[in-house]
Amino acid sequence: MVEVFVTNVKRVAAAKEIVALLLRNFPDSKINFDLEDCDKVLRVEGENFHPGKIMMLVNENGFRCQVMED
Repeated sequence: MVEVFVTNVKRVAAAKEIVALLLRNFPDSKINFDLEDCDKVLRVEGENFHPGKIMMLVNENGFRCQVMED
């Protein structure tokens, strides 16, 4: 399963912190940001993660995060 999220994360340091946080919650997932993209894309790939939980964790850390529409 792959899910792509639109965020407002702009700084590399913040992206690294969020990736570390998400990996603690979903250790078997592959997680990365594309901060060069205009949507500051967060991409999560794995079998056992929940998009709602991803959005909640990112939002709780002060950033906007929503599933990218097709």
